[in-house]
Amino acid sequence: MELTRLLRHTILPDWWVRRVFSRPLLQRLESVIATSESVHLGELRLVVEGNLSLPDLWRGQTPRLRAIDLFSELRVWDTEHNSGVLIYLQLIDRRVEVVADRGIDRRVGRPFWDAVCRQMEDAFRAGDFENGVLLALTTITEALREHFPVPDDKPNELPNAPLLL
Repeated sequence: MELTRLLRHTILPDWWVRRVFSRPLLQRLESVIATSESVHLGELRLVVEGNLSLPDLWRGQTPRLRAIDLFSELRVWDTEHNSGVLIYLQLIDRRVEVVADRGIDRRVGRPFWDAVCRQMEDAFRAGDFENGVLLALTTITEALREHFPVPDDKPNELPNAPLLL
């Protein structure tokens, strides 16, 4: 475990995450996710997390492993068309991870997801959190629309509201 990482996660208060991702921004993002899901069979979950727990830090949990855990816990993998996508923002570590179900992942591949993550991280470094997330949602929406076009009647399988941990 890296000492500076431990200090960042234990010293920074949780409220600073809400300062960056305010209630109005979260509501806008929820609306964008709902609109996105109306044009494809995919399901999107956005999770924003500040502090990791001390046990997770001691175990050396990486942002990637945390994203995979959340993908399972939030049942993003359990969509009818195997087209669920989790976008995980670990703000203290300044990392973005995307975990996609096998249906969409086999069609676009890991380089696509890595490029989405790097685009978001670039925007975040510039302090533009909102546009970084919006760009990622737009890019992912286009991929899902191409590979999983929406039929006339599409159920909403997962909540659209971003999850703030």
